[in-house]
Amino acid sequence: MTRRTEWPDSPAEPGGDAGSGYGPTDASAAARGAAADDVGARPGRRSREGAGAGSGFGEGAGRRARSGTRSSGSPSSSRAEKGEPRDPVEQARNICLRLLTGTPRTRKQLADALRKREIPDEAAEEVLARFEDVGLIDDAAFAGAWVESRHHGRGLARRALVRELRTKGVDSAVIDEAVGQLDPDQEEDTARELVARKLRSTRGLDRDKRLRRLAGMLARKGYGEGMALRVVRQALEEEGEDTEGLDEPF
Repeated sequence: MTRRTEWPDSPAEPGGDAGSGYGPTDASAAARGAAADDVGARPGRRSREGAGAGSGFGEGAGRRARSGTRSSGSPSSSRAEKGEPRDPVEQARNICLRLLTGTPRTRKQLADALRKREIPDEAAEEVLARFEDVGLIDDAAFAGAWVESRHHGRGLARRALVRELRTKGVDSAVIDEAVGQLDPDQEEDTARELVARKLRSTRGLDRDKRLRRLAGMLARKGYGEGMALRVVRQALEEEGEDTEGLDEPF
């Protein structure tokens, strides 16, 4: 059984949309830190090819930034003195590391954040590709953890999970694989639990109003009409409600 991870409803996410993070374990945080060190320890592709100064990751870029602080009067010198790297690759790397601190992101979320900060496409692509190489970006792992957490924590069904992952830019094939971990029986069991928790608050209402309220709750969480009707009808029957005529679509 996969460890359940609770996803916050609406965390503040600089450069991205709300509701996209989960708290990593100490082990995953350590692994993320090690991968980040690996990103910083190896030069970018442009520096490996012998391109001009200021194009690589890590220590060399840091020395170039520090040397810039000895220049006097220029705007670039002022930025360097404030600790802002001039190299767009280094800027992109720092932005991504900040956004990934404690909160996994999809590649699209990071790409959108870099675009918003006006990082050149070439530099952004170099950094994103490098982060994927070392495992700091892993959309498949993100989608799998999202499905596990949001289904068990919020009771969301496949359709709702697919919608959420699409808004985060996850590829359709990756989404299909992630939601495939939910089997129909598991979904229906979760729907029954949701109805059981909500049932008490509908007591005293007429049957049709209870039906609409309970079925509407399931629909908002992505459950199909057929399953919702079946689950609600069974719950009402167990309370002694007459469910004749509830076979019709609502």
